[in-house]
Amino acid sequence: MSEPQETSNPQIAIWREILQDGKKSWVLFEHGTCVILMEPADDLAEQATQILSTWGPVHAGSSAGDFNTIELDNPLSGWVVTGHHQDVLNYVFPENVKSEPSSLVVGLLGRGNRERDADSRKIVHVEDNRG
Repeated sequence: MSEPQETSNPQIAIWREILQDGKKSWVLFEHGTCVILMEPADDLAEQATQILSTWGPVHAGSSAGDFNTIELDNPLSGWVVTGHHQDVLNYVFPENVKSEPSSLVVGLLGRGNRERDADSRKIVHVEDNRG
């Protein structure tokens, strides 16, 4: 498992804005997947990695291949892509969508990024808001 590495990743600020309450603990992975920890354990990184390894891989034709997209409004732009676990989300930057943005195009991109994160499990940030 990778150790968390704090970076200047712009997605950290984006996820803080998306998860506005500041009370949820969460872990951000290299390709934009955020695992929200509704019942945080002692080791947030380990807990998030376990959730992502279980719920991140894509299996076409099953609920693991399903997704929905949520378009973000001002001040944020881009999309959040949801999947078959309500606390495993992926953020897609507008500039990463090379064609006309549609729910299908954005969803496939976010779902693919989630699977890449499930494979690599490289953590870039741990947000510990347990108090």
